[in-house]
Amino acid sequence: GGPPRPLLDAARAGAALEPTGLGLPLSGVEAGAALEAGRWYGVDGVPDVFVSAVLPELVDPAIVSALGASINPLDSIERTALVWHVAFRLDAFDFDFELGTDHPRVGWSERLSRSTPVPGPDGFDTVAPFARTGRVPPYALADVVATFVGGFKRSHGAMRSGDLAKVNNNSHYGFVSNGAVLSTLQPGLATFVIDADGTVDLRTWSDADDAELWRVRHARQNGVPVLETTPDGTPRAGDLVRSWSQGNWSGSVEGNLRSLRAGACIIDNGDTPYLLYGWFSAATPSAMAAVWASFGCRYGMLLDMNALEHTYLSLHRFEADAWQVFHLDTGMAVLDKKAKDGITQPRFVSFSDNRDFFYVTRRRP
Repeated sequence: GGPPRPLLDAARAGAALEPTGLGLPLSGVEAGAALEAGRWYGVDGVPDVFVSAVLPELVDPAIVSALGASINPLDSIERTALVWHVAFRLDAFDFDFELGTDHPRVGWSERLSRSTPVPGPDGFDTVAPFARTGRVPPYALADVVATFVGGFKRSHGAMRSGDLAKVNNNSHYGFVSNGAVLSTLQPGLATFVIDADGTVDLRTWSDADDAELWRVRHARQNGVPVLETTPDGTPRAGDLVRSWSQGNWSGSVEGNLRSLRAGACIIDNGDTPYLLYGWFSAATPSAMAAVWASFGCRYGMLLDMNALEHTYLSLHRFEADAWQVFHLDTGMAVLDKKAKDGITQPRFVSFSDNRDFFYVTRRRP
């Protein structure tokens, strides 16, 4: 089961990787056992969810060569930095998006290039009368399978330089929640789209998409594409992957482009498409593009970055009136809470959080 295996360097076939930090239980695999690079492993007790580990240096050299000058060379740290992917079979799950109690905000980013008396890019700086709950709604709790963090805060969610900074008031990243357009979706930005019928897509928003906005139930924009495909299906890096400032890729607290990053990509795979959540322990957008091209992704985009808090993903099983919670990285557990009886209270599920997030529920027959 699972998505197709990535295309890796034949000379390194069968490479074994240590599952450093992995907190997800894998079917038929003892905790801590080495994993075969690129192989998909089912998550124990959570059907239709799969996990894979890889290193950027294991990507098929032909793929790196084909991407050519559209990506930057990777340094020695980035080439050997562990990458995790969690794959969700799209026909088995529904995806939804919720705002955090505080982020993303709807006022102006400090990156706005001009002064204005208008309180925000859409004319307001509050989502009232809508409520920002920052948690999974009660009616969905019984079906929650996973949660993961969304995108940048509003303060970072606007373009600082380049063509996109010169139009649409610096192209503030847009978002839609439960059919309410809380921040206008801007053309040219990478967009995670969930339609009213449950269809999930990742694509660059265009002016033509505005005519179909009525179909959109949820949407979250975050920067520009990391990976796209040509009309004939050939993968290519996004046009701004090599441009730190114009792509608004941000970096580590030390100002390095290489940092902990998370993102999403989509694999069509015939009648069985998959949504991949990628967790890159130390990567630039160039490494993300190369790895996703090897996995056969049609489109890939950055989500959030720089800390476990901002790249959080957890899987859930509800058993015996209690949540069984498993984290992509064990360090993410500090973001949950413990009840007096010692039972884990997961972030976004049992209590509200200030960050926006996606949640995944089992699709009912």
